[in-house]
Amino acid sequence: MKAALRGASKLGAWRLEHLFWYSRVAVSEQYVITGGTMEAIAESVEAAVAAGALAPGDRLPSVRALASQLEVSPTTVFGALAELRRRGVVVSRPRSGTRVADRPPLRATRAVAAVPVDARDLALGNPDPKLLPEMTGAVLALAATGLVNPAAGATFSQRLYGEEPVEPSLAALAREAFVADGVPAERIVVVSGALDGIERVLAAQLSPGDVVAVEDPGWPGVLDLARALGLRLAPVAVDDFGMKPEALAAALRTGAKAAIVTPRGQNPFGAAHDKARAAELRELLRDVFVVEDDHLGPVAGVQYRTVAGRSGRWAVVRSVSKWLGPDLRCAVMAGDQLTLARVEGRLALGPAWVSGILQRLVVALWERADARGAADVYAARRGALVGALGARGLAAHGRSGLNVWVPVVDEDAVVRALLAARYSVAGGGAFRLGAGPAVRVTTAALDVAEAVGVADAIAGAVNPPRRTRAA
Repeated sequence: MKAALRGASKLGAWRLEHLFWYSRVAVSEQYVITGGTMEAIAESVEAAVAAGALAPGDRLPSVRALASQLEVSPTTVFGALAELRRRGVVVSRPRSGTRVADRPPLRATRAVAAVPVDARDLALGNPDPKLLPEMTGAVLALAATGLVNPAAGATFSQRLYGEEPVEPSLAALAREAFVADGVPAERIVVVSGALDGIERVLAAQLSPGDVVAVEDPGWPGVLDLARALGLRLAPVAVDDFGMKPEALAAALRTGAKAAIVTPRGQNPFGAAHDKARAAELRELLRDVFVVEDDHLGPVAGVQYRTVAGRSGRWAVVRSVSKWLGPDLRCAVMAGDQLTLARVEGRLALGPAWVSGILQRLVVALWERADARGAADVYAARRGALVGALGARGLAAHGRSGLNVWVPVVDEDAVVRALLAARYSVAGGGAFRLGAGPAVRVTTAALDVAEAVGVADAIAGAVNPPRRTRAA
C-alpha cells in the first residue's frame, strides 16, 4: 500500500474540475501532470491542453506545489513553465498565477460550445451576415466568364507554378484603396487573413525574445500569436483614440522593437485614430517596426489614419473578413520592400500563393459590396448601445467598429448575470494584460431597437438590486 501511495505521489496526481459556463451540466475531469524533466513536464501540460483535459483559463499549481508533487526541483518546474509561456500555451499574471492561455496554439480535441442555443449571441464578434455581399451572384458571374466552371463550356484558367502570386485585378483594387488612405502601395501581397499576415511579418522582422508593443486591451488573437512566436509583450493602454502616447513611450523604453497598432475599429475597445493622435504615434514609432492591423477595412465607420512608414520598416494588413466574408480567409498587405520580399519568399517555400480562384471571387465581391452602407448600419447599432448605456450612468467605449467595451467591477459576475438574462457577452479577461475588468458586447447584428433592452440587462448585471430581509 505504501509503495502504491509513493507511486501515486511520484506521478504527481492533480485533480482539476472544469465548470463549463455555457453547458447545462458541470463536467468534472481529472488529469495527472507527469514528468521528471523540464521537457517532460511541459509536454504533459501541452498534451492535456490538446486533449481538452486542461481548458483555457484553468489554473496550474504553483511552482512549489508542483515541484513537491512531482518530486523535482522548483528550478525544473520553473523552466517547464517558462517554456510553456514561450510557446504561448500558458500565461502568468500578477495575483492570478499561471493559467492556460485563452487561445493556446493547440487545437483541443474536445471543443466547448461558446454560446448556449437559447441566448442572444453578443459575444463572438461576427459581422452581420445580412450585411455581407451576396455570394451566389458573384460565383455565378465568375462561372459565366469561365473562371470557375469549366463544365459551362468556357475556357478555364488556373494559375500554374511559377506564375505571379497576386491577381492583377485584386492588386489594383487594393492599391487604389491603400493610396486613398495615405498608405504607399507599390507592391501588394495577398495572405490568408489578418492573423496570417501579421504572423508572417512578425516572423520576417523579429526573433524569439524580442519585445513587441501591443494594445491593452487588445485582440486575443494578436496577443496569443505574439506569445506563440516567442515574443515578449509590452502592454500599451488605449483610450478612444488608440494607444496612449505616454504609455507607448514607456513601452518603447523597455526595448520594444515593434508595435502592432489598430488605427480604427480596435478590438475590443473600438478606438480609432484622429489626426492629432496619429501624428503623435507616428513620431514615437519612428525607430521601430510598425504593423497596422486593419481587420475591419471600410466597415470600421471612420477614416483610416496610418502611423506606419516613419521608420522605413512597416506593414499594413487589411482583411476582407468583416466586410466581404470571414470564410474567404483573405487579406491584402502593403509594406516596405524588404518586409514584403521576406514574406513572399517565405510564402514561396510553403503554400506559394492564395488560390487565384479565391482572389477572383474576392474581386467580384469587392466590386459588389456596399461597404459604406454597412458601415452606417454598424455605426448606428454601436451608437445606440453606447447611448443607452450612458443614459443609465454606465461608461462605454465604441468610437468605431463592431463592439462596445463596458468597464465593470466584476466581469465574471456580469457575464453570468447576463447569461441568466439570455444575453451572451465576452468577458474581458482574454483581451486584457493590465487593463481593468470589462465586458465586450458585439453590436454587429444588434438592431437599434434592441439596444434599450440590452442596456437594461447590463445595468441590472452591473448594479443588481439589493436583497432585503423578509419581514
